[in-house]
Amino acid sequence: MRFLISVIETKSRPPHSPEEIAAINAFNQKLVAAEKRILAVGIAEPSQSSVIDNRSGENKKTLGPLFDSNEYISGIWIIEAKDQNEAETLAAEGSMACNRRVELRPLLG
Repeated sequence: MRFLISVIETKSRPPHSPEEIAAINAFNQKLVAAEKRILAVGIAEPSQSSVIDNRSGENKKTLGPLFDSNEYISGIWIIEAKDQNEAETLAAEGSMACNRRVELRPLLG
């Protein structure tokens, strides 16, 4: 089973400390060694986003995020886990490593 772990950031929170970055790197290394990591990436802050809507062929673009919120997704892991319990355990370790809340969701298909 594949799962998405989204890192929840708060606009007012300072960037990751060197200790947090080291813990994130160690967690990533653990995932790779266990063949659990499919993808791990950071995501730019919402001010750098745009919303594109080309459903009607008009190619509408709006600068800024879809939702204006104090919280946003600042990174993701896509992992392989044998079941929900293993995914929750890995998500908890990811949360500890990055010192942020995370959201865990199964990927469909």
